[in-house]
Amino acid sequence: MIKEFTEFSTGALLKIADEELLISYTTSKLTGLFTFIWTRDTEVVIEVDGIEVTVEKDRIIVLTPNQYFKFISGSDLIVYQFNREFYCIKDHDKEVSCMGVLFYGHSVIPIIKLHNKESNKLDFLHNVFLEELDTVDTIQAEMLRMLMARFIITTTRLIKQQSDFKNIVHDQVDLIREFNTLVEFHFRKEHAVGFYAEKLFKSPKTLSNNFAKFEKSPLQVIHDRIILEAKRLLIYTDKTAKEIAYEIGFDDASHLSRMFKKHTSFSPSEFKKQLKPELEGNY
Repeated sequence: MIKEFTEFSTGALLKIADEELLISYTTSKLTGLFTFIWTRDTEVVIEVDGIEVTVEKDRIIVLTPNQYFKFISGSDLIVYQFNREFYCIKDHDKEVSCMGVLFYGHSVIPIIKLHNKESNKLDFLHNVFLEELDTVDTIQAEMLRMLMARFIITTTRLIKQQSDFKNIVHDQVDLIREFNTLVEFHFRKEHAVGFYAEKLFKSPKTLSNNFAKFEKSPLQVIHDRIILEAKRLLIYTDKTAKEIAYEIGFDDASHLSRMFKKHTSFSPSEFKKQLKPELEGNY
């Protein structure tokens, strides 16, 4: 079952489906869409950026458009996918926007645990979604956007309750989210904490202090994003280590190589070589 809404004037796209939608992702490729995968009575096994992830039942995993994704197994799923033109053209509170907590608020892939109360609430919302997709009129687009906003508000509240955010004051949550958003936009050129601290009108020390309750420092977040991008390019493109280094903002490829080896125990070329048999097996 795949239901789809499109809007010619804006290019908006919304898909609501079961696991049938994910069959097109049997080989790793960019999602290009904001994606929610909701497991019901069984777990789902997927691959995100080359890493296999098992999502237990009664969970929602959240993916962003720039992540490589592969569907391995799973059934009885609910899948929501939408593009920027569908949701991001509207003004939303910063926590539930396309740059909000769910999508860029943390350094790990968000997985939301649902209890009976939350499942029932989202089940009701899902049924309203399906009704609206079958109701074609002049306010359909607005209704669907309102429903998606409600879904994102609900799941944002849940992830904040279940993650490290519950121990952090509101201003710190905003700061960390804004930092992650800035890193997403600038990591290819800017690798120093000082750049991001200046953008946030904070000193590097103040920024680091705000990350004290998290497992990672601001510098670790930057380095992790650089390494993730290097891995993506090594796995999914034919670019050389030198080309990748320049693309991620290193004038000297050896600097990236040292950082990559520190994080993975492999040089970029060794990492690529190790993956070669696995990649050949996917074709």
